Amino acid sequence: MCGRYAASRRPEDLAGIFEVEKWEPEEVLEPDYNVAPTKEVYAVLDRPVKDADDKRPVRQLRKLRWGLVPSWAKTPEGGARMINARAETVHEKPSYRGAFAGRRCVLPADGYYEWVTGAQERDLEVEGRRKRPRKQPYFVLPADGSVFAMAGLYEFWRDRTLPDDHPQAWWVTCSVITTEAETSPLAVAPADGPHALADIHPRMPLMLTPDRWDAWLDPARTDVEDLRSLLEPPPAGLMRAYPVSTTVSNVRNNGAELLKELEGPEEGTLF
Repeated sequence: MCGRYAASRRPEDLAGIFEVEKWEPEEVLEPDYNVAPTKEVYAVLDRPVKDADDKRPVRQLRKLRWGLVPSWAKTPEGGARMINARAETVHEKPSYRGAFAGRRCVLPADGYYEWVTGAQERDLEVEGRRKRPRKQPYFVLPADGSVFAMAGLYEFWRDRTLPDDHPQAWWVTCSVITTEAETSPLAVAPADGPHALADIHPRMPLMLTPDRWDAWLDPARTDVEDLRSLLEPPPAGLMRAYPVSTTVSNVRNNGAELLKELEGPEEGTLF
């Protein structure tokens, strides 16, 4: 799954990486090292510019809310639960299939956090003791330091309680597509810890390599089977993972120090 990630790149840098044609300075976000559901995030998408005479799709960098709200939802309350869409079923689920066919995006990140339950805590659970497991967080990112481009979907939702000209009358929300975690060895693995992403969690965000960005973002591609072919996991061996402080587990903590690599798992969270 993807429940938390880091996104610190500047919009002008993202614009260059993704060949963005349009982004608004007023939509600039501060670097966020602990992105959590319902926060505003950057998304890259191809879409005609509103009210423009030229109706061709334009590569845009937009600010969206993480947690997809289907267009037919009566309220936005379920958005926080719809942060992830499974690659295996995204084409058929009512909440996602419309967006999958025509509203796809890329969600840029530095990498994502995932938590693994420590061996000692698992032993206590096996013994039937009621101690809350303490989980060790890991930061997962491309081994070469490139942008982590997560496949995403976006959707529009109209708040009918507000007038048309209200700035919050329309919500634009998004979801991260996830796939089965890699079982192959990490490009760089911690000495005392997991050696594959599947050792941390059975799911992972679907990372799109640059050769798939244009096809994924192209709104003219609507054939479901054609689109499903783009959901293949990236080549193995592109990722690294390392342990970080458990302070990232509190969403109120935010700063570059959250990305600091630890020499090993924190005490009490041995892998």
